[in-house]
Amino acid sequence: MNDTERLLRLLGDFLSRSAAGVAPEMVDEIVSACGVGQEEAFALLLAGCLGVDAAGEDRAFYASFLRPSVRLLDAQAYRGNAYLRAVHAPETKRGAWELKRMAYRPFQAFVCGDYRETPDGRVLPQIGCFAEAFEYPAALENGREWMTVTPNEIETMRAPVARARGHVLAFGLGLGYFAFMAAQKKQVESVTVIERERAIIELFRETLLPQFPHGEKIRVVQADAFEYARALPEGAFDFAFTDLWHDVSDGLPMQRAMRALLERVPGLDAAYWIEDTMRWY
Repeated sequence: MNDTERLLRLLGDFLSRSAAGVAPEMVDEIVSACGVGQEEAFALLLAGCLGVDAAGEDRAFYASFLRPSVRLLDAQAYRGNAYLRAVHAPETKRGAWELKRMAYRPFQAFVCGDYRETPDGRVLPQIGCFAEAFEYPAALENGREWMTVTPNEIETMRAPVARARGHVLAFGLGLGYFAFMAAQKKQVESVTVIERERAIIELFRETLLPQFPHGEKIRVVQADAFEYARALPEGAFDFAFTDLWHDVSDGLPMQRAMRALLERVPGLDAAYWIEDTMRWY
């Protein structure tokens, strides 16, 4: 096992079990005792939670892999995101689906962005935290979190949103974040979203879409993404974005299948959610 694999295994286990294991008072204690900033204090405490001896035998691993992966984020900067400023998701249910407000606790660790490759070839996950509580909207199916607008969503959507132009096709509706951001652009004429789940479409149309400043550009079609892609005609769209998976574990086979379908459409530019991360698996 190399150092990247070790870090991913440790972080994956921690985030699935106890991502809020670092408390603000613990950070304050390290800041006071060691004279370091909050970000360094959080990284040291995270190392302890992972069983990494940052001052001893794991000093090099901590300095080269764990520490560069950790960032203390500015909550206000993310609250200023255009979607989060404009759209307020009400707490409501429809069938197995519900919209609700969730929150990160102060110094709760979370993934924030695709893996990052350093000039010397190290591959680093990106772990963020806030020094204060941070609320975000979420959609859950039978109690399982499926769709959110979190810093990770914001960061991993930047590149596809930047590429969106002309007539845009999106596979997967979620909370409409990609559609919202793409529709904001003058270079985007329309956004057609393909979504299978009727309940999510109804919740979106009734509660979220009316708040979109450029909602007139957005059309939602209830259909299976792969069936729709198989019948996609040449020239109908300029750009396609696919976001159908929960994470890498279920995303790899779906991304490969969708890529095979979309690469058959001449002239179509296509992007896939967290594709830079999936590349390393």
